[in-house]
Amino acid sequence: MEIPRHFPVMLEEVLEYLAVKPDGTYLDVTAGLGGHTSAIASRLTGGGRLISNDRDAQSLEFARRKAAEWADRIEFRHGSFTQLAQDAPVGLDGVVADLGISLYQLTDAERGFSFRVDADLDMRMDQSQGITASDLVNYESEKSLADFIFNLGDERRARKIARAIVKARPLRSTLHLAGVVAGVIAKTSHLHPATKTFMALRMAVNREQEELDSLLELLPKMVKTGGRIVVISFMSLEDGKVKESFRKLAT
Repeated sequence: MEIPRHFPVMLEEVLEYLAVKPDGTYLDVTAGLGGHTSAIASRLTGGGRLISNDRDAQSLEFARRKAAEWADRIEFRHGSFTQLAQDAPVGLDGVVADLGISLYQLTDAERGFSFRVDADLDMRMDQSQGITASDLVNYESEKSLADFIFNLGDERRARKIARAIVKARPLRSTLHLAGVVAGVIAKTSHLHPATKTFMALRMAVNREQEELDSLLELLPKMVKTGGRIVVISFMSLEDGKVKESFRKLAT
């Protein structure tokens, strides 16, 4: 499979704040398609090392291919933040984390993250384990569905959506689910009515908040004194947790 076109998020800013040392040791906990991994590895000209980690096996393979020129400096690992903690590296000069979903995952029809095309309700970042979005919408209680759609998706109409989902069971695909949500929620902005529901499902399936908690607890144990931690986040739930963690580290 061809490597998808990819422009690393805030690459110049990441490199500036990470201040890569040629002989340093670094960790990219979210390899994605290899943009940050490649840029960091290319600067390790003095015997430095990089660990490139991702819970998505396909993304990790893309990263491996993209960074092939510097393969002798990189150790690739497959696993979530929680799994990383089981054999966590220590004494790192820096860590970078680009949180959330990648454009590749969002646009790959077979992954089921989007309602742009019809697909199975999967939404797993790591397709080798865990429950799927189909499991949640078809077997969770109405109350549980409403709770995580409200809490993770910031969707004030969560109870109405959860009621409609339970009534429509079995939910068969992404477009089926999107249609159910759109059938009970009026469009009030440029966003599709199912956008927040899909986001909440994705976060619940992948336990993204719990995984972030694990990472934030792990970071100060891995990075040595004077090391640097760079985190990219675009969601308020994640942003708040990261900022609070950094405030605690600062004191």
